[in-house]
Amino acid sequence: MSFNKKLDYVHLSKYFYTLSIVLTIAGIICLSFFGLNYSVDFKAGSNVDIALSKSLTAEQIDPILKNLGIDDGATISAGEDRMNIRFTKVLNEDNDAKLKAEITKLDEKASFEVNTVDPEMARELARNAIYAVLISCLGIIIYVSIRFEWRFALAAIVALLHDAFMVIAVFSIFRLEVDLTFIVAVLTIIGYSINDTIVIFDRIRENLRFSKQKTRQDLIKLVNESVAQTIMRSLYTALTVFVAAFFLFLLGGESIRMFSLAMVIGLLFGAYSSIFIASPLWFVLKSKQKHKPAKAS
Repeated sequence: MSFNKKLDYVHLSKYFYTLSIVLTIAGIICLSFFGLNYSVDFKAGSNVDIALSKSLTAEQIDPILKNLGIDDGATISAGEDRMNIRFTKVLNEDNDAKLKAEITKLDEKASFEVNTVDPEMARELARNAIYAVLISCLGIIIYVSIRFEWRFALAAIVALLHDAFMVIAVFSIFRLEVDLTFIVAVLTIIGYSINDTIVIFDRIRENLRFSKQKTRQDLIKLVNESVAQTIMRSLYTALTVFVAAFFLFLLGGESIRMFSLAMVIGLLFGAYSSIFIASPLWFVLKSKQKHKPAKAS
């Protein structure tokens, strides 16, 4: 579309850099003071998910937990046909059986799903999640460096780390629960982000072959034209995936709610990072090379 060619994406990028820097600082502060709201997947304890045939309230369950002596640190989330009880300690078999028996007295058709994580398993899951993200980033750096050049690789890795950290920052700021599906969402966002960035970089590399880059303005024009030629593809792809993730968040089950929300947030940030973060950053790195003074012979 013709209106895209009139936009100066390199100039507009400074506003998006400002937004990202503000959110990054807010995210670092929240992570430093509060950390992430880990689910039972990443910390020791038991998580009891109950499917109900009738509505039960937290006030009805709380006395049961007190009578069993397992109310310390327990949190109850009640819905119309579901209830979730999370314990900071691992339930033993006796308490597990008694809890199910007491709740069954209130609802004979109640069904239970109990997930328990011991301290060592929680630490291992958290450690492996970090390794998964770091290894995927390393693989992307190697791939882009081989296919393009180091400036493209550096710009791409900054953009995808930006997208991943923005999701983590939002979850930390709003105290949203981080579970295993959240890690899957972050890895998915990284893959989506690098794919979108590579499309733009491929167009920049192609246009480099047929354009002059004598001045800084020539490079700005090159980046703006390359983004303009691919922006509709990027927006259409982002919108299609965003709509699917958004309705999964609204209509999907509780087990994939955090995954869907992380995808929605990541897609929003990823939609602009390839255009306003990665491409302008490559321009900055390339312009420094173009204007580097020649060494005296």
